[in-house]
Amino acid sequence: MLSYDNPVSINGQPPASPTNITTNRLAMVSSKPVRSSKIADRTMNGNTAKTPELQLRPAHHHVWLVTGPAGCGKTTVAQYVANKLDLPYIEGDDFHPAENVAKMASGQPLTDADRWDWLTRLREEALTQVAAGHDGVVVTCSALKRKYRDVIRVAKYFSPDLQLHFIYLDAPEAVLQERVANRKGHYMGASMVHSQLAVLEPPMPDEHDCICVDVTPAPETVCEEALSRVVSKLASDL
Repeated sequence: MLSYDNPVSINGQPPASPTNITTNRLAMVSSKPVRSSKIADRTMNGNTAKTPELQLRPAHHHVWLVTGPAGCGKTTVAQYVANKLDLPYIEGDDFHPAENVAKMASGQPLTDADRWDWLTRLREEALTQVAAGHDGVVVTCSALKRKYRDVIRVAKYFSPDLQLHFIYLDAPEAVLQERVANRKGHYMGASMVHSQLAVLEPPMPDEHDCICVDVTPAPETVCEEALSRVVSKLASDL
């Protein structure tokens, strides 16, 4: 079981000491004043609710990782949430090394070894964005296995002020295959969907930092459901 209070090894290697990360980063995260996030005229279940502007002043910095296999809509949901909450957005695919992209483009599934550095880079970029003065950040990351999510969870070891959340987008294989097949200009082919589902470990009940969203409805409905769940979490941290 991952503990945020003790160093955690990753792929047989202990995590770096916080002093080796960035002293300034930790100071900025702990001392930065909290800004307010604003959401107005939100739409719930297709009905526009003309509500007063919602002012959220969370007590912590929040990192939102939008996860799931290819075709589930990670980019669409993440960009929507980031835009509504005025948070920076990190596209996880952009952090894959060229070797990983080449493998996936040729239909070869990535191994655990292929993913460790990628996951670490994403974790570091999320911490960097928070240290730069943002209240939080939205990140796309497949995070197919629990141990991949655990790599990201180590961020709390470096910055206990963080609250991490995984928004898992769930859909049957047929839906994912169709969406990937219709996607243009992306290196991930439809053949990769099956291989990803073969190793997928959906969040378990004891992973309390995970939110599950059904993505079979229309994209706008899915985006609003995800936003609603995020706002609910933020409201509980006022």
